[in-house]
Amino acid sequence: MKSFITYTLSACALFLGISCSSQKKTENTPLVNSNLKWSERMAISETIRFPDPTLLDFQTKPRWSYTNGLVLDAMYKVYEQTNNQSLYNYIYDFANRMIDKDGVIQTYKFKNYNLDMIKSGDAILDLYDKTKENRFKIALETLDKQLAEQPTTSEGGYWHKQIYPHQMWLDGVYMAEPFHARYATQFENTEKAKKSFDKIVLQFDLIEKYNRDPKTGLYYHGWDESKEQKWADKNTGLSPHFWSRAMGWYGMALVDVLDYLPKNHPGYKKLTTYLNQYAEAIVKVQHSSGTWYQVLDLGGKQGNYLEATGSTMFVYTLAKGVNKGYLPKKYMKDAQKGYNGILKEFIKVDEKGIVSLEKCCSVAGLGGNPYRDGSYDYYINEPIRANDPKGTGPFILASLELNK
Repeated sequence: MKSFITYTLSACALFLGISCSSQKKTENTPLVNSNLKWSERMAISETIRFPDPTLLDFQTKPRWSYTNGLVLDAMYKVYEQTNNQSLYNYIYDFANRMIDKDGVIQTYKFKNYNLDMIKSGDAILDLYDKTKENRFKIALETLDKQLAEQPTTSEGGYWHKQIYPHQMWLDGVYMAEPFHARYATQFENTEKAKKSFDKIVLQFDLIEKYNRDPKTGLYYHGWDESKEQKWADKNTGLSPHFWSRAMGWYGMALVDVLDYLPKNHPGYKKLTTYLNQYAEAIVKVQHSSGTWYQVLDLGGKQGNYLEATGSTMFVYTLAKGVNKGYLPKKYMKDAQKGYNGILKEFIKVDEKGIVSLEKCCSVAGLGGNPYRDGSYDYYINEPIRANDPKGTGPFILASLELNK
């Protein structure tokens, strides 16, 4: 309770620019200025919702997790554009508390070999670029070392986690590869970086080989090389459905890795081809509202619903792909349509100006305990909530790409 009060008081001072003792006099003053762009409005709203950056994603205890990195890296991009110092302070506070003076990452367990844990490294790369603090560099080296030792399939594809052996998920490509590509660009010599890029491209190659459905161009959530999981098809090893957010992760991975992959690397052309095929497939299943269904290809089936996190990821992927020249300009109209749909279907603003993103699937996965079977009923019955960081982060990124 003491921590919550401290951060609430801090938020009051940061965002209102006043002392909390004068709160009564300004109780009708919006906390978030509606004249700002949506990207900054959502970033500020997140800091108000979660005054403690270590508790992003509705946590009760500080933890190192991918959702922190996703939102904080998006916030850093807003900071770069707006110079909003309170956003930088919020990002730094997370790193300052989660990485000790010796570079040890709090709550992180190396031997879990969990690809999700790599994602927060993106925010640390942002901070290291600015501060050059050695403890941040040590933490980055630890995450890179995990990738070097990560267990793999027989062809070199990363297991999603130690507890999910032989399995490649679409999620994992986004969790690891943008970090890996940026780290290699920044810290490795030419020869070593080439090997890293080869390994990065291999992850995409294997997803294309196993997870992509050649008929629809859509991607199955997971693939089990051993075909032992109950969710895995006994012939293909694939999970049974095309889950929106899983495909969203994969699209974001493609556009983010292409930022760092050298154009003369043989994988560059392959990844742009994969991205173009991907864009064609997701536009075909885009709803008339501009948004996308939770289970992408079963829009008319009972229980399916238009879902916010996957929709924001698709808009970001399309808009960035066009802006960077990875995709033809024609896809910008689909991105704009999607963004307008998100504003209409999912965005709400309260009387204090705080922006919310509704209709977010809170979590979904495969296997585990209790067991997640990847069935249609499983995906449509996972909890739905507002302001899941797996949606707010991509909404910030999509807004930046569309200058909204």
